[in-house]
Order: sequence, then C-alpha cells, then structure tokens
Amino acid sequence: MIKKILPLIVLTLLVTGANAQDDAISKFFSKYMEDENFSRVYISPKMMQMAGGFLKSASKDLDQEAEDLGELISKVRGIRILSTDTPNGKNLYQEAMATLNKNRYEDLMDVADKGSNVKFMVREENGLVKELLMISGSGESFTLLSMLGSFTYQDLNILAEKTNMPGMKEYQSGNKKK
Repeated sequence: MIKKILPLIVLTLLVTGANAQDDAISKFFSKYMEDENFSRVYISPKMMQMAGGFLKSASKDLDQEAEDLGELISKVRGIRILSTDTPNGKNLYQEAMATLNKNRYEDLMDVADKGSNVKFMVREENGLVKELLMISGSGESFTLLSMLGSFTYQDLNILAEKTNMPGMKEYQSGNKKK
C-alpha cells in the first residue's frame, strides 16, 4: 500500500512546489500592485496574441521581418511589470530576490554598480525559456518584470533587437546567449 501511495505524495509535492514558485512572484506583485507608490503594467496573453496577429497580417504589406516579429511576439504569453521611484528600491530588490526559489531560475546577467543591482534570470522547461525575469533595485527605484512565454534564446535576442518591449533594452545591453 505504501508503495502505491508514495509516488502520489511525491508527485503532489512536486506540483505544489512548482505552483508555489509561481505564487511567490504573483504574491509579490499582489502585495504592491494596489500601492499608489507603484506603477504596474499587465499585458495579457490575448493582447500579445492580438499584437502578433496584427504584425503578421500587416506583414503582407510590409516584409518578411515584420511577419517573423509577429510570430515571435505571439509566443509571449504575458508581461507583468511593477515599478516605483522610491528611496528603498534596494530593500525591495532584496525582498523580491528572497521570494524566489533560486533552484528554478538560471542567472543570465547580474550587474551590481554604485548601489544598484540588475539581475536577469530565466526559467526553462524542456529546453525552452518559459519566463524571463528582470529585477532591478537602487537607492532611487525598483523594477520587477516577468515575461512569460515559450521561446528560445535566439527568440529573446531578436525580441531585444527588434522591439521596444519592456526590459529588452536592458537585456540587449548584456551578454546574450546564442
């Protein structure tokens, strides 16, 4: 009997652990999204699908590059941004970092300079990037960006080069994976 129940318990713990990480980021957003000192942006999967579809259909009048970009944007399943201009941005950075399960994210870039930190991390599944996470904090500001989707590193590089999507300028300025 124990041999039959043990795999179910292990599976339940794994699923709960995966959901807990997503909940940690969501809880951090939820904690501050109603605070009037914060700006927040949420771009839904449907909006990303519409933007990608628009570019793909407009590409008939434009070029192949616009169609390819539309295809890439369609891979984005949502963007969440939380930011504030506050003197405790460094503390918020540390709080956000403390909520993350570092075992689920791989560091892409980590820059610490003159009292500010910027960190890019990815969460991968089956060789595809499922989430790009950017956390930055300094004495004057804090920003948390989460971009969900299903992309390759090449997709992220192209998005950084060809769009003005939030966080892509900072991503492009760092070391990109090939």
